Amino acid sequence: MDIEVDIIEFKVPVENNKTIFIWDIQPIFSEAYIFESLWRVYSAFGALYLVKVCPNATVAEPGFYALVKFYSAVQASKAQRATDKQFLFQNSPLKVRLSTKHNLAFYTSKPLSLSKCLDLANHYLGFSGWSTRIIALKDISKYVDAECPEEDDSQSVFLKYGCIVELTIPQHGVSCQGVGVAEKIIDSAWDPEEKLRRRGTLMKQAKDKAVVGAFEKVLLMVLGNGKVAIECRFDPDEILPEANSEGVIKVNDISWNEFDGAADSNAEQDFPWDLPVD
Repeated sequence: MDIEVDIIEFKVPVENNKTIFIWDIQPIFSEAYIFESLWRVYSAFGALYLVKVCPNATVAEPGFYALVKFYSAVQASKAQRATDKQFLFQNSPLKVRLSTKHNLAFYTSKPLSLSKCLDLANHYLGFSGWSTRIIALKDISKYVDAECPEEDDSQSVFLKYGCIVELTIPQHGVSCQGVGVAEKIIDSAWDPEEKLRRRGTLMKQAKDKAVVGAFEKVLLMVLGNGKVAIECRFDPDEILPEANSEGVIKVNDISWNEFDGAADSNAEQDFPWDLPVD
């Protein structure tokens, strides 16, 4: 007997088959009420990345339409079939369709923000089903690539922190590591307390990015019976410290500019969602 398996990654879902489009929502409700109602209904089918509600265009009938993004294509399809032409939270049926937008290939999938990673992990693994620990967290400012331009302002100080985090999923006997780098130019004239605060912020950013990097390696394989299996992807080119080299960190000089947008919990705003439907 074939077993249905759905693979879920810790990445922003952009595929058509993970997005459902809902309209014919009555204008008698507030956007907040519609949002809460849709989240309640569709989260019963699986983990949600996004629910978004907007008023109809002025040329259309008064009312609202909405977009729901799942991490799972299988769960999105089940939700569409189960809720199309149903009343749900109002006294008239809703129209629910899978998205048929075709130009999403122009968008590369980004890593999830840290908060989204934690939500997805808690949904499938449970709050106590995973843990992270810092292997190394170091000031690597002095290892900045020589090709990086030096600051003209002698009052400026370049700070760069690197972090390696281990993610462990004990029930599945799985662990993997992630690397994070955070950098910033600070003013040497700032008082010591402000400098310390900025250093603390950089260290937290490096750690958060390392946690995201570790989750990005994880594949959740959700079986048809609801059970979850875990696999981790490993990059053979990734340089990580040996087990006996505690306190030592070696990282590639990575630019994390593209990470900044993904780390924002509103990263979904980068994706258009005026999606045509079947």
